[in-house]
Amino acid sequence: MRKIEKLLDKLNKKERMSLLEAIKSLFSETAERLDVKKIKSTNFYRLRTGRFRIIFHRNGEKIIIDDIRIRNENTYKNF
Repeated sequence: MRKIEKLLDKLNKKERMSLLEAIKSLFSETAERLDVKKIKSTNFYRLRTGRFRIIFHRNGEKIIIDDIRIRNENTYKNF
């Protein structure tokens, strides 16, 4: 979790607010409208928001955020 906090601290206010809104939407009823897809051959999902990818998994009804990454060719490695 510290890694995510460090990333959020480095972002400008506009990007930080955009990510926080996406995370809030992920946990609300509006999650069906988000760009969420399952990562192939894993139990993880990704939420696309701008140049960022929020990697998460579900444990029953609970959503657990594993990482937030800037999109590049290595974004989905190790998942």
